[in-house]
Amino acid sequence: MDKKEIRVLIKYCFLKGKNTVEAKTWLDAEFPHTAPGKPTIKDWYAKFRRGEMSTEDGECSGRPKEVVTDENI
Repeated sequence: MDKKEIRVLIKYCFLKGKNTVEAKTWLDAEFPHTAPGKPTIKDWYAKFRRGEMSTEDGECSGRPKEVVTDENI
């Protein structure tokens, strides 16, 4: 299961009114090999509480890992 699917499941638990402990218990029972850790669930719950309902990755600031310029080609 990929990260996007896990985030959607965490959002499902949040919208159903489960707290983080209930969400962790449910995810461990249903998806024992791919369940996220407690800190991951807490982080996503915090984002959802702030109103950030997107499950997509946010944009990262900073320079890219690889830079292509005439000098390094």
